[in-house]
Amino acid sequence: MKKPNIVVLDGYTLNPGDLSWDAVSAFGNLTVYDRTPENKTAERIGNAEIVLTNKTPLTKQVFEQCPNIKYIGVLATGYNVVDVQAAKEKGITVTNIPTYGTTAVAQYAIALLLEICHHVGSHGQSVKNGQWTKSEDFCYWNYPLIELAGKTMGIIGFGRIGRALAEIAKALGMKVIYHDSQVVNSEYEYCDLDTLYAKSDVISLHCPLFESTKGIINKSSILKMKDGVIIINTSRGPLINESDLAEALDSKKVYYAAVDVVSTEPIPADNPLLRAENCIITPHIAWAPKESRQRLMDITADNIMRFLKGNPVNTVS
Repeated sequence: MKKPNIVVLDGYTLNPGDLSWDAVSAFGNLTVYDRTPENKTAERIGNAEIVLTNKTPLTKQVFEQCPNIKYIGVLATGYNVVDVQAAKEKGITVTNIPTYGTTAVAQYAIALLLEICHHVGSHGQSVKNGQWTKSEDFCYWNYPLIELAGKTMGIIGFGRIGRALAEIAKALGMKVIYHDSQVVNSEYEYCDLDTLYAKSDVISLHCPLFESTKGIINKSSILKMKDGVIIINTSRGPLINESDLAEALDSKKVYYAAVDVVSTEPIPADNPLLRAENCIITPHIAWAPKESRQRLMDITADNIMRFLKGNPVNTVS
């Protein structure tokens, strides 16, 4: 059987050079582009039957220009970059990668929280800058230091990542409460959102982006929270109304926020969080340890293999 043509439209973020595409190229004639401008998408797909994308949009217009497409593999969990309905109408199978980053993202959410609690990087740099050498005392701290034991972690979205985060928070001595519209877990306390807002010292977002969750953190919900709450977002940027969060940070209603995702990425210069007090912003890297990316690559290859055998898995269309 003739091997299919396979095109990767934006492979750099998955594999900037420290992984191998060999597991994917075993299934066909592989072409990898680091990045693809939207106006070049159809041209680069050409007559390919298999298309892999991370953030490059695949629209109905692209499908009409590239009639050979049979399979689209999204190199991520979220698949909103693909017009899934149009793909379905064209008989194109679409799959995603739902489980590769669970431990990495949970670990990163805790890393953001611990940075807020201890400012390890800043204190380490202050020592190298000579502050400890010049200190009159045997120790000093430049920020308030926070102990997490006994505090309440509120998790919105209790899928795989939310549950993994709960295990780490519990190990730190935190009480864990959660809200999820579908998941029930008897090990932890379920709350409605208003109760979670009112009880939580830390709120961490791990829910999907739907119309119902867009802007779930906003002026109204923030007013229901404890004064001095900490907010963590490693899920999707649009879950937060960024202007409302910036205002709450500047007023000290929210003590600190740490976000790895924002509403538009890369972050534009006018994003209000860039100028907000007590806000850590990182460039969407919670998912990106090498181990996590290797799992993503392995699952991508497995998804292709199963599609070619006529038994597709992780399908969204």
